[in-house]
Amino acid sequence: MLTQETIRKRHYSKIMTSSSYSIIFKFVAFLLLVSSFTTVVSEHNTLPANQTFLPRQELLKIKRIKGYLKEINKPPVKTIKSPDGDLIDCVLSHLQPAFDHPQLKGMKPLEPPKRPKANETMNEVAESLQLWTISGESCPEGTVPIRRTAEKDVMRTSSLRRFGRKIRRGVRHDTLSNDHEHAVAFVNGEQYYGAKASINVWTPRVTDQYEFSLSQLWVISGTFGNDLNTIEAGWQVSPELYGDNYPRFFTYWTTDAYQATGCYNLLCSGFVQTNNRIAMGAAISPRSSVSSRQFDIGIMIWKDPKHGHWWLEFGSGLLVGYWPDFLFSHLRGHASMIQFGGEIVNSRSMGYHTSTQMGSGHFADEGFGKASYFRNLQVVDWDNNLIPLSNLHLLADHPNCYDIRAGKNNVWGNYFYYGGPGRNSRCP
Repeated sequence: MLTQETIRKRHYSKIMTSSSYSIIFKFVAFLLLVSSFTTVVSEHNTLPANQTFLPRQELLKIKRIKGYLKEINKPPVKTIKSPDGDLIDCVLSHLQPAFDHPQLKGMKPLEPPKRPKANETMNEVAESLQLWTISGESCPEGTVPIRRTAEKDVMRTSSLRRFGRKIRRGVRHDTLSNDHEHAVAFVNGEQYYGAKASINVWTPRVTDQYEFSLSQLWVISGTFGNDLNTIEAGWQVSPELYGDNYPRFFTYWTTDAYQATGCYNLLCSGFVQTNNRIAMGAAISPRSSVSSRQFDIGIMIWKDPKHGHWWLEFGSGLLVGYWPDFLFSHLRGHASMIQFGGEIVNSRSMGYHTSTQMGSGHFADEGFGKASYFRNLQVVDWDNNLIPLSNLHLLADHPNCYDIRAGKNNVWGNYFYYGGPGRNSRCP
């Protein structure tokens, strides 16, 4: 017969054995975990790509991104590091992304066209340039400066297809609401061959990574269906695209309402750059500040009467390059609308209206030194003349969040103030 003492000893022995097994099991599991982690780290650094624990879809995505970067980042003859961390590659002109386009292969950039004729007014406001040029370094003749795209830039977007593109409609032509909000001035009803304006540069607060704030001019043709053609240029703050909150000089184009064609800057083949001093997508400096010095950039887009291509000018007479006319359908002829102003994305990610600012973040009626402005608005006519606007229309589709107010005088010609703070007591 088992004594009480014997039963106690056996019970204790079982507990100890069970406990030991539990400890051993946990220890083995820990070793397996460490081993697995070491294998993944080792594989990432040294093993062939087929020995990995990463999901197949993730591997395919990384492979596609690396392929895209190889395609878009051309071999430089020189690289300049900007104070903001950007790498500016000086790429031989004939190797830039534009010449990957089937209709441009083997071609060289065109000579500058005849500039539109105008009675120029004196610049009353200081002009901004680009941050990467502050060191005094520049790209050599025969090259173009291209902001290098990094893997982290592409990884910030939800998909490679989305990178460098405006997925949704970015033009206001009515009062329908979507997540893009505008305060714009526009002209329509005639044939336009270009446009020009000086655009005040600020650093608006963008409160969500997937939102942006921009100020630009649009050259538009076609209907507002799937055949919409636009050429766009100005400055934008876009944390998703650039990874920071600097205002950056940018361009955009589309020939099918932002569906499959076009992109920002040089992120696809299309725009042909001819200038070795301006990098599209690079930060603008200096910027305006409230009740202090104001800075702006000049932007002009016009159609070369001789070859029909659309040219871009930045600042005081710096030709940046051109969009070949074959990229477009309706814009092979002329534009039917010119639009100037601001645009933001309101994602309502917190359940209410965004606090992303447009322009300076101040409303139009606060005027010079506080509100953001466009000045010297002009269009190009059929005879390559810059002329003042007639029949200017204003549209603010959420005026309690962002508004616009226009005027005209002898110094600034046609101008307007615009912008706003986004969410406030009248913009919930």
